Amino acid sequence: MAVAGANRVVRIGGATASFSDTALSVPQLLAGGRLDYLIFDYLAEGSMGIFGRMQAADPQAGYGTDFLTVHVGPYLHEIAAQGLKVVANAGGVNPAGLAAALERMIGEADLSLTVAYVDGDDLRPCIEELRAAGHRDMFTGAPFPENVISANAYLGAFPIAAALAKGADIVVTGRVVDSAVVLGPLIHEFGWRPSDFDLLAAGTLAGHLLECGAQITGGTFTDWRDVPDWANIGFPIGECQADGSVVITKPEGTGGLVSIGTVAEQLLYEVSDPADYIVADVRCDFGNVKLEQIGKDRVRVTGARGRPPTDSYKVCVTFDGGWRCIAYQPIIGEDAVEKAKRQGEALFARARALLRSRNMPDFSLTDMVMIGGEASFGAHRQQVETRELICKLVADHPDAQGAQIFAREQWAGISGMSVGTSINLATNVLPMTGIFLFLLDKRTVTARVTFGGASEEVPVPPGVPSGARAPASRASLPAPADPGDVPVDLVQLAWARSGDKGQLFNVAVIARHPKYLPYLHTALSPDTVSEWYRHFGPGDEAPRVDRYAAPGFHALNFVIHDALVGGINASTRLDPAAKGMAQMLLRFPIPVPAALAVELGGTPPSGKGN
Repeated sequence: MAVAGANRVVRIGGATASFSDTALSVPQLLAGGRLDYLIFDYLAEGSMGIFGRMQAADPQAGYGTDFLTVHVGPYLHEIAAQGLKVVANAGGVNPAGLAAALERMIGEADLSLTVAYVDGDDLRPCIEELRAAGHRDMFTGAPFPENVISANAYLGAFPIAAALAKGADIVVTGRVVDSAVVLGPLIHEFGWRPSDFDLLAAGTLAGHLLECGAQITGGTFTDWRDVPDWANIGFPIGECQADGSVVITKPEGTGGLVSIGTVAEQLLYEVSDPADYIVADVRCDFGNVKLEQIGKDRVRVTGARGRPPTDSYKVCVTFDGGWRCIAYQPIIGEDAVEKAKRQGEALFARARALLRSRNMPDFSLTDMVMIGGEASFGAHRQQVETRELICKLVADHPDAQGAQIFAREQWAGISGMSVGTSINLATNVLPMTGIFLFLLDKRTVTARVTFGGASEEVPVPPGVPSGARAPASRASLPAPADPGDVPVDLVQLAWARSGDKGQLFNVAVIARHPKYLPYLHTALSPDTVSEWYRHFGPGDEAPRVDRYAAPGFHALNFVIHDALVGGINASTRLDPAAKGMAQMLLRFPIPVPAALAVELGGTPPSGKGN
């Protein structure tokens, strides 16, 4: 390992939040980043199924081809000239295939860059053994699925560090924890050990902040009007030091914004209990992290703490869940919602009659989503009626033919049903991908590094039983209560960010000023938040909500359970990625003293910050 001096800064640029992220990030970071490392996050629970299906069609495929054609391949000469290193989980389900293709490209360019790959995460060879062991989904309790497409353990960062220690210039991996693409380089550069839990937690936090690309530099920020130049938004750079501290910034002269608000939103993105964020290498406590604005577009992050890791890996299995037809029908005119509902019900009934006539099974699911009528806001929608909307019709069937029957029949609506039905915007029939998550003993998984044609196992500390859980961060706050309080919109007091995780979603609420937190804490109880999101609950019940505190940066984090049935790949909702769920909370009424309400009176409801 390359142990650096105490004052050395390792600069890491985060170039992608997904395998389809912009082609502009890499040239921007190469031109203005002065980087030591360039990292890429390509993988998510949904994308593993995509790569698995790719390899099923072509055994040589199964990795992110954009890594070769868009993000890294075109810039190999510049990467070599700058002497920076690249770490990416772009290997998908075939990191060996990506490494081989990359080595061919490097050879054709007559460069001397070296490539290593990390694998061992792919559990498809032992699917029957895993099924026989009786594993059940960690959230739903569902049994182990049939028709598996992919099955991957979330490895940690030490195999990446081992690859860098061997001299690799580019390291590609299969499924690793997202933050590992940053933590691995920091372990290598600073000589951090498996027992340096606070440092590993700090490096994990740096990785968590950088791996979503421009989402920390003003992308998807509550105060979107404060973010300049989306077209040239700057991608994040982490200036990392041996003590675990990191300064988040971006290339000079780029658009975007790095502020306490943008960093705090990303810090809690898709984090459940911030005091117990579990990854492969460490159990993290982010609850007392401190954020300091130390300059324009420069935020210093300190204070992460760590505990021994658990003795298990998270495993994501994707499986074939049948077929789905989605049709988007424009409905125009008076009573658009009512007309769309009647038309959808009639089209489902027609298609069911056709299935019965052919002795085919019924649809496994049908659903209607009214896009444009604020249905996602439930009882809190402002627009009672609309005169134009898109009716999203969803029909799932075990067989492609069943889905195709609905795809054809739904066209009849334009001439035989509702007035104002216009030309269908799109109709797709696609295979459904289900997600199954469980925990697996680390001792049953072997991580490997392959470099220069030789493979080597990387030992991983066994961890401790996951039952040794830290206290949940459900801190109580003294909260004022006064009959004379006046309600104001939450957005006047806080920033908010949301994201999906399996069948649940997280909503983070960060006070714009510490003095606002007690009012937020009083108003936003688990019960009141559950009632606000009642329309997302299972059946007619309000969803279960957990509330956690992050007092270090004056925030609350809410976990809304069982509100995204099917997860990101299978949910029929308008927002299966839960990107807009926090937006639905911005008008939540927060009682505050009358004097504070007057003080806040100049804050526009659009969310433009102080």
